[in-house]
Amino acid sequence: MNPIVFLLLLSLFTTSLEVEPAKPRLPGKPRLPSSHITVMGFVYCDTCSNNKFSRHSYFLSGAEVKIDCMFKALSAKTKEQITVSVNRTTDNYGMYKLEIPAVDGVKCAEDPDVASSCQVNLMWSSSSSCDVPSFRSTSNEMAVKARRENLCIYSLTPLSYKPSKKDIALCGN
Repeated sequence: MNPIVFLLLLSLFTTSLEVEPAKPRLPGKPRLPSSHITVMGFVYCDTCSNNKFSRHSYFLSGAEVKIDCMFKALSAKTKEQITVSVNRTTDNYGMYKLEIPAVDGVKCAEDPDVASSCQVNLMWSSSSSCDVPSFRSTSNEMAVKARRENLCIYSLTPLSYKPSKKDIALCGN
């Protein structure tokens, strides 16, 4: 997918994200830095089976993906981690999204001291004409920290399906 198109799409969808206000902390309890985390990506139909988003490709709605994430938390006393494993279905624009509310000690992945990771796998396609997995799994992520301190977006490489037979009339050889 063209990086400019991808960043444009990312900017359109991030404007709709809502951030919960910070909760007041208890007296005498230090506040650890935390981030509201959004994991998102797209699933598309690689119509011409050329392993890229082309002019004949389209986003797949109703495709199911499995999201597995592990976030390390900063704690003065222990090494803590939070794991999340969920299934999500793509919307009308082929986008899946997982929202994780702010958790004390969890920071955005751009912090070199905190190793976090997410992996997304295709489960099934809702399209009978585009149902052969092409890009099945992704863990290449780009963490974007929004201007608001407590918003972190993990944008993952798009996943794709392709038709069982390439349409020679549409795509050529």
